[in-house]
Amino acid sequence: MSNSAQKSYDYGTADFNAVYRGGELLGDAGITRVPWDIGEPQPGVLEFERRGRIRGEVLDAGCGLGDNAVFLAARGYRVTAVDAASTAIERARERAAKQEGGAEIEFAVADATSLAGYEGRFDTVLDSALFHTLDADGRRRYAAALGRAARPGAWLDMLCFAAVPGGMPEPLSVSEETVREVLTGAGWAVTELTRTVYWGVAEATRTFLEKTGVQVEIDEAGRTQLPVWSVLAERA
Repeated sequence: MSNSAQKSYDYGTADFNAVYRGGELLGDAGITRVPWDIGEPQPGVLEFERRGRIRGEVLDAGCGLGDNAVFLAARGYRVTAVDAASTAIERARERAAKQEGGAEIEFAVADATSLAGYEGRFDTVLDSALFHTLDADGRRRYAAALGRAARPGAWLDMLCFAAVPGGMPEPLSVSEETVREVLTGAGWAVTELTRTVYWGVAEATRTFLEKTGVQVEIDEAGRTQLPVWSVLAERA
């Protein structure tokens, strides 16, 4: 099926607080469960940590329900986890309190395109699927805000929906060229950009995928296997 013949959505109208409360994320897309709530850290985040890409003070930008932050905190990293959705932060605090290291995480409601009050704090910035949710101007402001929050020489580890066959529709997915242009323009030097997968809850997005005509891989556990860019960058 061709995506052009299927329904399109204004992703800027997504209501993240609503979906965290069991409401509709995006118009009539039928997304009333949190599609990225897999109950464990993303495999791409595990790989970042395995490769030694986490150090010092860590910012988890767009932390959602906090599984990635809890994973890192349990391994001794100092983590600040922020999200613009207040309901996500409330639920993340509750979930983290029951897990090893969770009580040490600094959770906060914050606009990631500003990050006022976080200037010069972080040695590592983790973005597990926030960048692609923003519009073009928001992506530029976000990359600049991360640069202000980062210390000189800080690392950025990012997972971003890739505009490739089998992936999410554009503009929710992003081209390699756009990723490089936006990050470079904000003072980040991209040192590696490769493809990996992002897990989601297939049942949560079934109606959306049918309406948009997107065909994605689903594993035996009922998880979508979405292609993402795995981006490593360094702050000058």
